[in-house]
Amino acid sequence: MNRDQPRRTGFGGAPVAAPSLDDVRAAAERIRGVAVRTPVVPLRIYSGAQPDIMLKPETLQPVTSFKVRGAYNWASSLSDEERERGLSTVSAGNTAQALGYVARLLGVSARSRLPDTTPRTKIEAIEAYGMEPVLMPGDELFDWMLSAGWTNEPYTFLHPWVEPLMIAGSGTVGLEIHEDVPDVETVFVSVGGGGLICGVGSALKALKPGVRIVAVQPEACAPVRASLEAGAPVWVDAGPTLCDGLGVPLVTDEMWPLLRDTVDGTVTVSEDQVRDAIRRLALDNKLVVEGAGAAPLAAALATPVEERGRSVCVLSGGSIDGEVLAAIVGG
Repeated sequence: MNRDQPRRTGFGGAPVAAPSLDDVRAAAERIRGVAVRTPVVPLRIYSGAQPDIMLKPETLQPVTSFKVRGAYNWASSLSDEERERGLSTVSAGNTAQALGYVARLLGVSARSRLPDTTPRTKIEAIEAYGMEPVLMPGDELFDWMLSAGWTNEPYTFLHPWVEPLMIAGSGTVGLEIHEDVPDVETVFVSVGGGGLICGVGSALKALKPGVRIVAVQPEACAPVRASLEAGAPVWVDAGPTLCDGLGVPLVTDEMWPLLRDTVDGTVTVSEDQVRDAIRRLALDNKLVVEGAGAAPLAAALATPVEERGRSVCVLSGGSIDGEVLAAIVGG
């Protein structure tokens, strides 16, 4: 992409609509027995006080991330002919792992385009599921997406951001939060492409309109806050971050209206805050969580309780390099 020209913020599609409760409930039935119904557990504390921060550990999914919910909801809805062509996607790692797992369940081939900065741990996991990784420089990958390069893809393509069935699958996280914590006041959700927070927020707000949905991004890459401040979808100049799954430097035109209507506030977190959250989850709650998954806890801890009330943090994924985790836990 010629960076001297205005950057595109969409690929020419229609704005994404919010999934209905019926859509989300249908997804919940479809994924039953494939995705885990994860519990909501309190952040472990030692003071004996009533916990006001709860955790939704999607790290307990068979692919250690929430992505299996939407990937299976989508793939199981395809025709036999569509599945037999093979399945493909574009990913920072977790969608690829989820689709690889789903493809193996369905007995079909799969591949994914990924940024060439994807951690080796995620690439090895993708390959372990039998999925072919196709690595590309980050700018080229975003160009490919924004030019709708997937329309020439011979495999059946899952768009990780704007596919309605993917978003409805993510919405099942919101259904479960409402069932387990009906008095929740604020839900903290990390944002990459936006599908998770839009699914969770749409489901929760249909059931409890007063709930606050807070978008969490690293300081190094926070296009949601920048877009809300600008009143339109924008690009940001992204820097390196532990939250590699949140390294999407733009809000797309297609996701913007739904994101704008779903998100009630934003919190950006520093790399040190993310490290502290990863360490706390590992040592106190015995949960292995990647940077993108730990960011919501970092945001909740940085928000005064009188502002957020009873809160749930969606721990979206656990694909973290072992050496990185050891260095963080070891201080």
